[in-house]
Amino acid sequence: MEIRKQTRENVQPHTSALNDILFILLLFFLIISTLANPNVIKVSNPSAKSDAKAKQTIVVSVDSMKHFYVGTVLTSPDSLTAVLSRVARKTDDAEPTVVINGDKNANWGEITLVMQAAKAAKMKVVASVENSNR
Repeated sequence: MEIRKQTRENVQPHTSALNDILFILLLFFLIISTLANPNVIKVSNPSAKSDAKAKQTIVVSVDSMKHFYVGTVLTSPDSLTAVLSRVARKTDDAEPTVVINGDKNANWGEITLVMQAAKAAKMKVVASVENSNR
């Protein structure tokens, strides 16, 4: 007597749950990516009638409490030029740009200090403002 094993010709894995998992992961990453904000330091920008767009190589934030942040790192005013030079060397830009994200309650003395530090490091300076036409 010859007993043969029955072999399945059409073997398919069950993938119905895989679609649900991928859809949930896609929604999760879409929601998280919209919440990511490169300017973590909260400042209230002054308003202007026109915007000047610039590539944001280095963002320097000055809050109303006279604290200086290069990116998200708290920096003292004395070491601002050295920190800007060090960050500029790490970037791949031929002409790095410093974007000043100053609070509208910050004094012009602090903004000017950032401008002088950027000029000493031979960088372009752009001030960030809110568009008042909205």
